[in-house]
Amino acid sequence: MSKAYSRLTQLQSHLSSSESDLSPSSSSSSQQQHHDILQKSPADIVVTCALRTPLTRGGKGGFKDTPAADLLAHALSSLIARSGIDPSLVQDIAVGNVLAPGAGATEFRAAALVAGFPATAAVHAVNRQCSSGLQAVVDIANAIRCGMVDVGVGAGVESMSSQYGPGAVTEFSALLEAHEEARNCKVPMGVLSEGMAGDKGVTREAQDAFAARSFQRAERAVREGRFEGEIAPMRGVKWEDPGTGEVKEVVVERDDGIREGVTREGLTKIRPAFKKGGSIHAGNASQVSDGAAAVLLMRRDTAERLGQKVLGKFVASSVVGVKPLLMGIGPWKAIPLALEKAGISKEEVDIFEINEAFASQCVWCVKELGLDEEKVNPNGGAIAFGHPLGCTGARQVSTLFNELGRTGKKIGVTSMCVGTGMGMAAVWVKE
Repeated sequence: MSKAYSRLTQLQSHLSSSESDLSPSSSSSSQQQHHDILQKSPADIVVTCALRTPLTRGGKGGFKDTPAADLLAHALSSLIARSGIDPSLVQDIAVGNVLAPGAGATEFRAAALVAGFPATAAVHAVNRQCSSGLQAVVDIANAIRCGMVDVGVGAGVESMSSQYGPGAVTEFSALLEAHEEARNCKVPMGVLSEGMAGDKGVTREAQDAFAARSFQRAERAVREGRFEGEIAPMRGVKWEDPGTGEVKEVVVERDDGIREGVTREGLTKIRPAFKKGGSIHAGNASQVSDGAAAVLLMRRDTAERLGQKVLGKFVASSVVGVKPLLMGIGPWKAIPLALEKAGISKEEVDIFEINEAFASQCVWCVKELGLDEEKVNPNGGAIAFGHPLGCTGARQVSTLFNELGRTGKKIGVTSMCVGTGMGMAAVWVKE
């Protein structure tokens, strides 16, 4: 196929997408839209490999002494090995990160070189708070869609063990402090989530029930080996025993934050963390954790030419802003917009992976969106196994495709609320 013909095909795809976006949606066209989303095109932006490291407890778990760049290097080298991609074909790597200075741009470029990518593979860092990993993947998808690159990697990583804390947020200037809405951007998330739970009428009972279900689903997923297909175990990990100071080399091959036997009744015994008589506590909020994830993307015709097996495709994404103090409602606003862009309804989605920053915001979003709870986080979520901030958005992609493949289902959505008042979502189709 000539380069000129390939470019014409790409432009035709862009124009078709634009016409679709301009057409009014109607219930009569829903079936046709669903049919369309499942169709294959040479211009599809496809995922040929998606994986993650295990997620481990911040300050206590298997990666507590492992720098973020080392976690990223492992995820990237595992992506090369598992996909069989020639690393010289990868033109850009986007890495989501929240806590490292400069979003880790310098050390992540170095990590890509260590992982086996040549100097010709560019690297950039992305920080959109809790959606950084998804933003990195979407950035690469859009770069491929517009013809900027042919093959790229979207990734995410966070070492909350080493970089989580007050120092991650810059002090506000007098100018920012004088503006009420701007000042709200620095309200701690636990505090604003407690306020939102009260304002929206989300009870502690509902939050604890949601959290218990997350733990129970994750426990079942581990017992049945459901995560094994998405995890790239890491060997030779240096881990210092906090009791003796002895440094050991260990193998980290599973998420270590998942607790067994968690019940709603047990969670009711945990004291509130942010307000006396409040509803949010360590058992119904996301865990502080460490981990990395990576996703390999390209056009379908490129994948076919390279002999890359297609896992699925990226369809559409959305990003929205909400009031800073209502950060948790982000998915409620972002998901309908992403579905509209994809031309489908919520009923046509088989699985929703919604980040469990706090049970309070998940409970509210799921209820307000009218989602089937059985479709939401079928293997648990961040409450059970952790939320390494910059990693989560990329991690959700591997978790979603893994579960869609296991169950023989097709359409999935990933989404999360975002610190300072935003939300993001994306629609995916399993091959």
